[in-house]
Amino acid sequence: MPVTEYDDKVLVTLPSDASTQFTVLKYGATVVSYKTKGHENLFLSQAAKLDGSKPVRGGIPLVFPVFGKESDESNPLSKLPQHGLARNSYWEFLGESSSADDSIAIQFGLYPDIANAELTSLWDNDFTLVLTLELSPNSLRTHIEVENPIKSSKDLKFNWLFHTYFQIDDIEDTFVTNLTGSNVYDQLMKSDYIDKFPVIQFTEEFDKIYSNVKDDIFTQIVDRGEVLHTLKKKQLPDLVVWNPWIEKSKGMADFEPKSAYQKMVCVEAGHVKDYITLKPGQKWFGEQTLCEEALTYQAI
Repeated sequence: MPVTEYDDKVLVTLPSDASTQFTVLKYGATVVSYKTKGHENLFLSQAAKLDGSKPVRGGIPLVFPVFGKESDESNPLSKLPQHGLARNSYWEFLGESSSADDSIAIQFGLYPDIANAELTSLWDNDFTLVLTLELSPNSLRTHIEVENPIKSSKDLKFNWLFHTYFQIDDIEDTFVTNLTGSNVYDQLMKSDYIDKFPVIQFTEEFDKIYSNVKDDIFTQIVDRGEVLHTLKKKQLPDLVVWNPWIEKSKGMADFEPKSAYQKMVCVEAGHVKDYITLKPGQKWFGEQTLCEEALTYQAI
């Protein structure tokens, strides 16, 4: 069966090749594994909690309705924990969706009645989220639709982020490409500037937001001239690039082994530099596609 539902997760395999597959937990609708021809593309910490006790460290956690921790106490989102409530809630599995030839798609939904009750009590807003996950021979497309229901009594303001952890061979041999000219906010140095470097390299803790990244720019993760991953996106103008390096890794209880910072990098498509606002009855969507084809790096 291409789609197999378990109590806590859903396994989706490509109809033409069972070695190409992904696994998504019902808790957080978090993709915890994505394999193409048996090769794992995502990083998952050995200490990640997969039992619903806390958000998953690795895979593709979903960030909504706030990125990070809102510091403005007058903003209702400030009451929520870091990264909001979507990754802390059990989603409803909606079943298989329509798919193109040699691909297969499933959907999950989240709304206040089934979301984490402790967190929705802190943030009194109506919302409907529908997540579509589509597997093709060389790609995984993740599409989110956010609706402020017409019955809602107020505007819906939110961030969205696909917090994707990519698996790599060695962080010091890895660079991220095609973000030259972007506006950058360095979250460690609390500074803004325009990126002028041809590639992003890693020699220490790294936590930056790249903004105004056009949809026709394909961001690539490259290892010694070989493209490991290509990220495409729609209606997601920001890319967060993160690696915890040595000291930060030591401080995260669910990050194991501590040397795993060498084997991962987060490149996260989202809308986080400002809030999206939907009036009652309005919808918004954003999507990213992870492409895992054998390519040779060429600068754009």
